[in-house]
Formats: sequence, structure tokens, C-alpha cells
Amino acid sequence: MRFTILIAAALAIPALTACSEGHRRDISIGTGGTGGVYYPYGGGLAEIWSKKVPGVRVVAEVTGASVENVRLAHKGETVIGEVMGDVAYHAYRGEGLFEGKPLDILALAVMYPNTLQIVTRKGSGISSLAQLRGKTVSIGSPGSGTAYMTELVLKTLGIDREAFSERRLSFVENANALRDRSIDVGVWCVAHPTSTLMDLATTHDIALVPFTEEEQRAVTAKYPFYWAYDLPADVYRGVETAVPTLNVWNVIICTASLEEDLVYDLTRTLFENNAYLRKIHPVARFTTAENTVKHSPIPLHPGALRLLREKGLEIPERLKKAR
Repeated sequence: MRFTILIAAALAIPALTACSEGHRRDISIGTGGTGGVYYPYGGGLAEIWSKKVPGVRVVAEVTGASVENVRLAHKGETVIGEVMGDVAYHAYRGEGLFEGKPLDILALAVMYPNTLQIVTRKGSGISSLAQLRGKTVSIGSPGSGTAYMTELVLKTLGIDREAFSERRLSFVENANALRDRSIDVGVWCVAHPTSTLMDLATTHDIALVPFTEEEQRAVTAKYPFYWAYDLPADVYRGVETAVPTLNVWNVIICTASLEEDLVYDLTRTLFENNAYLRKIHPVARFTTAENTVKHSPIPLHPGALRLLREKGLEIPERLKKAR
């Protein structure tokens, strides 16, 4: 929390300078809550782009995260957004929550993988997903990718939301609610380790609820944007064995109508300054041109395509604009 506040404060100086110089445009990045990775990562993006891309002033905004971010980008209210791959995939195609209403978004770059982390107190008696029934479970804050993924995964496994008492809390609120026992389980879908869980584990014994191989296969067979993953042992204090779960890539999306030259400059500057972004958060090591070509869940913006072609990368047909 303290770290992210410092980032926001640091951004104030370049933002004010840009305004005073009458730069050509303001750009907002839709991030997430202050307890996750999106906010500091987005703050790093804003700082890099404000300093390195001529003619722009970029700010990172706290939002409800993935679902809200695709809608904001579609409307052009925040032209850049940090989004989980499942949300981006369905929003672009007009499926799932966005059934029949495809949004005008395209990908700029892939960020890093998120890990689904279903957390309870050690000794709670909850050691499988089936045991969520009848419990009080926070599936993630409204509009977040965490809530979106949790709903898809549990429904696939035959665990409807009516099977438990549902809460919709942020990561910070999840941790506090586990501390005071007002929930039995909190769900995080975020890069690991995440600060809110690290802090919780220093004062309380936690356990992560594992998936079975059969559960992993059921979900990954249905949804192409998820894959099986084992959260390594000792990521959090007291979690001494690997935990089978699921991963999903995050993607930087943008308003489809954004100018090609601008997106080209933003994409080039992002990859050229990855070393600085890794100082903000080490998961930025996954933010590469190669990973973007391999893992983007939706087609790429023409500006990003131009940059990637210049790097000599072969672009799959699925990433070329389809409409």
C-alpha cells in the first residue's frame, strides 16, 4: 500500500509538467484497486510513457479492474486498460457477460500471468473446492477479473453461486475479512506473491484450496485462456507444498480507434523500458514482444502489429484484426 501511494505521488510531477506545456493529449490507464499489482504496474506505465513518449500526459486511475476497464476503453473514457485475458477474450468476441455486445477494444501488449489463489484460514476444514458449499466466500470486487474468473471456474465445476454465501470484496477487504473471520474464503486472481496475502500470512496461518487434476482439466478444456499451474511451495509463509490451481494472462488493451502512430510509440516505449518497469514489480519480466505474440487473447492494434513486425516476429492470423 505504501509503495503504491509513493508511485501515485511521483506521477504528479510529470503530470503537472505535461499540462503546463500544453501537450497534445491526456491518456488514462484503467488499473484496479490499490491492493493488487495492476495499480503499481499501471503507475509504472504512466511514468514511462509520460517521460518518454512526446506529446502525452499519462495517469493511472484506480478502477474496479478488468470488467470495468474494458467498458471504459470501449467508451473511450480511459483509452488504455489492464485486463485479464478471459475478460478481454469475451469482451472482444461478445460472449459470456458481454453476450451479443462485442466491445471495440484491441490488444497493445501482454503483461504477465495471474494465478487463481483461493485462500482460507488454516484449520478451517476447507481443503477442496467442493467444500465451499455452505461457506461465506468473497469472489472478488464488483467488476474485477477475479470475480469474473471465479464465476466461470466454479460454474464449470458445478458449484453455482447459490451454493455459498457470496461476498464481493477487494483484496485488502478479503485479507481483513479473513482476519476477523467474517468470511471463510477469499479469492485472489493476481500475480504471486501479492502483498495483501504476504501481510496476512505474517500474522495468521493461511491455507490455499487446491484443484484436483480432474478439475483443472475440466476448466482448461472449456476455456482456451486458462491453463493448469502449480503455485510453488513457500510463496507464502506456512504454505509449504505446491498448490495446483489455474493461470491466466493479463493484457494491456486500448480503444480500437486509437491512432496507429500513438499506439506504435506506446508499444515501442513499453518494451524499450522494461528494465525500469521490472523495478516497479518483477512480474514485468513477462512483458515482452515474444509473449505478446504467443499469448495475446485478442487481436492486436495496428500500431502494436507494426512494432512487432519491425522486430521480426511472425504474427499469427488470430492476432490480426478480424473486424
